[in-house]
Amino acid sequence: MASSILSPENIRFNASVDSKEEAIRLTGQLLVERGYVKPAYVDTMLEREQLTSTYMGNYVAIPHGTEAGKENVIESGIVIVQVPDGVDFGDGNIVKLLIGIAAKGDEHLEILSKIALVVAEEENVHQIVHAETAEEIMKFF
Repeated sequence: MASSILSPENIRFNASVDSKEEAIRLTGQLLVERGYVKPAYVDTMLEREQLTSTYMGNYVAIPHGTEAGKENVIESGIVIVQVPDGVDFGDGNIVKLLIGIAAKGDEHLEILSKIALVVAEEENVHQIVHAETAEEIMKFF
């Protein structure tokens, strides 16, 4: 994975959100602020969530846009949002770690496989959720 895809500025620590929609909007806004996507991409992230939940298990969700949303991607990147108190993603699924993805072409497949390996270990997720520095988080990716 290119080191430029995740930088310290792409990490939001100790976020507090009241709903799944607010969590996805916050994650999308960070992608916008970091220059990876146009604002319209955030709406496609919400559409994707309506089609199928981006909850992955182990307190992790990976919000991303729909296939049609790719036209709003400027360049590939990921952002990470810690939600230590958790947010309900429905069906009792609590999310404490949001990993927002924007990808050009098929780059998301490589990014997703790398993320999947990290978050498959619940201990890794716990460490990322409770990390206090970007370096602690970046060592996983």
